[in-house]
Amino acid sequence: MAYTPYDWQQTLRQKADYVEDRLRGGSPVVGISCDVGVLLLSTRRTQRKIFEIYDRLAFAGLGNPSDLEAVRQLAVDFAHAEGYQRSPEDVSIQRVLSFAISPVLKRSFADPFRTPLVLKGLFAQVGDRPEDDLFFRLNYDGEFMLHRQQAAIAGTEFAERQMERAFLETKRKTIKLDAGLERALSAWAIGQWALKAEGEGAEKLPTRQQIQQILTESLKEGMEIEAAVLERDPSRERRLRLLNQEELEPFLL
Repeated sequence: MAYTPYDWQQTLRQKADYVEDRLRGGSPVVGISCDVGVLLLSTRRTQRKIFEIYDRLAFAGLGNPSDLEAVRQLAVDFAHAEGYQRSPEDVSIQRVLSFAISPVLKRSFADPFRTPLVLKGLFAQVGDRPEDDLFFRLNYDGEFMLHRQQAAIAGTEFAERQMERAFLETKRKTIKLDAGLERALSAWAIGQWALKAEGEGAEKLPTRQQIQQILTESLKEGMEIEAAVLERDPSRERRLRLLNQEELEPFLL
């Protein structure tokens, strides 16, 4: 029996449905530019979700842990090879995505005989100034999109749109880390709420009180806030600094 273009299109639709169904319950990821660097925030139960890729580059995502690890390793290997063969200044998040990550995901998604990777990724590059910071949202099919100053990924497109609405309702200016944490936690809670609120009446964003309730209930269910700063002017050898619970606790009360 011949394999037709129609069959291929059907396979892609089935793959997309499969991946989107698996991603639906994933914890959103938020990225925001702050005065001290780039803040990345999500939640987890056990395994880490935020990683340093190279100097000035970081990655966070949602999806299958094994697929996230495969993408992280691809990014690390490519970035270090680029830094060795060229120079550290030549290593950019756009080159990592364009030449290492995106082609692999596109091949996996387009091949009817291969299982697609189940993930969405948020890549960040910290600049010398907040306006130079870059975010790239990576989709499971290999497509990626540039954002500046703030970005978010979630298990559904509706949740991502609601998180972006929350961003639009706040002024885009350089903010302190404390304000960034408040904004990131609020955006995360809105994304988490939107994952369960699709349908009639869901276009209205939750109130501040509802946002706090969402955070409280998520922590009671065993979730742990994971947040890290990719520092602009680090005092240590590594730029990525994971925030401890003492730093996060004042924003969770």
